[in-house]
Amino acid sequence: MSIRVILGCQWGDEGKGKIVDLLAQESDWVARFQGGANAGHTMIREGRPVVLHLVPSGILHPAVRCAIGNGVVLDAQALVEEIRYLQGMGISLEGRLRISACAHLATPIHRAYEALTAVDRAIGTTGRGIGPAYADKVIRRGLRAEDLLAPARFRDRLASLWETLRRACGADEQAFDAAVGDDFGAVAARLEEAGVLLGPWICDLTDLLLSEDDRGARILAEGAQGAWLDIDHGTYPFVTSSNTTIGGVCTGLGVPPQRIRRVIGVVKAYATRVGLGPFPTEFSGQMAVAFRERAGEFGATTRRPRRCGWYDAVLARRSCRINGVDELIVTKLDILREIEPVKLANAYRMPETEADSAPGVIRFSTRELERSVPKYREFAGWQDDLSACRSWEALPAAARHYLEGLAEETGVPVGAVSVGPARHEIVKSSP
Repeated sequence: MSIRVILGCQWGDEGKGKIVDLLAQESDWVARFQGGANAGHTMIREGRPVVLHLVPSGILHPAVRCAIGNGVVLDAQALVEEIRYLQGMGISLEGRLRISACAHLATPIHRAYEALTAVDRAIGTTGRGIGPAYADKVIRRGLRAEDLLAPARFRDRLASLWETLRRACGADEQAFDAAVGDDFGAVAARLEEAGVLLGPWICDLTDLLLSEDDRGARILAEGAQGAWLDIDHGTYPFVTSSNTTIGGVCTGLGVPPQRIRRVIGVVKAYATRVGLGPFPTEFSGQMAVAFRERAGEFGATTRRPRRCGWYDAVLARRSCRINGVDELIVTKLDILREIEPVKLANAYRMPETEADSAPGVIRFSTRELERSVPKYREFAGWQDDLSACRSWEALPAAARHYLEGLAEETGVPVGAVSVGPARHEIVKSSP
């Protein structure tokens, strides 16, 4: 029972990459359990940002081994590019990366299908073919990492998928090839080349992780996106295509729930989301623009501007309840400096009844969230630079008071607070 889990409790982009990078120092394995190259985790290494999309964030630590689980849809070419990107920084992956043979592949065919149908793009996806890849997995026509180990069979199955998706989107051969970016032969050759590089790392990952857990290895499970983008529990249909919540750890790595000993939820000190969908506490007008620029809220994967708003304790409380979160780590507290007052939502008012709904009582459907009006609790702001703070006592009293209120309204204690982008810019002591 040595598995700890890092989950986002908002709409993703909570700063999980930095937290995984930090906790990896006391881990033997970091294992990614869902999502694909649509996620971007940013860490700071020697003063420079490192952005990863598929390789788990623990890779920056030489003694840590990393795993990509069966719940991930794997873009083999993107993974090869990422490996070369890391090697260019002097980071070796030799003997340190393992890939589940059961991980499904997200291919250029899936990206072309998404571009030509525009079904997923309309709700704000990244255009990486993630949704179509998960769809193929569910209807049992997908390709898996293990298929890369049998090149002849792989090419036959790729050709079948190519024709199936081309017909499904109603494109002729020329239009589909143009959307893919090349003809079938070139795409197949590149994927087969990626398979040669990745082949030695493809394995029965579930057995490996369970065996490692049996011998007492410290395993950190890393999630992508956030709870409110979960395909089942999020603001459907404005969600991702996988289970970002705690059940995704068990299905996405093949580990039983009894092996999980601690769940750590990551939240920003405010809230953001990308794409369409309800966002009750969203800023409007000039404040939305100014706050986004001040906080640098642009997607790590797409550079798209993120929508920003106040911390929503109603939604965060629900996230923590369904995930069994033991402690919160709050990121980007430093961004709230010089804002007066600082607010968080602690209830909703339903316009038709004018009645307040307490957390845990409101129905968390997309329709209800679209109609709800948040009620706010206000806190005094602070002027101090937080970047040098390394203890709870060093934080300004107003910042401590806000964090205490955040924990109270969310129903989970705050275990650590990030006060800057660098690994060391964190306050680890709890209030």
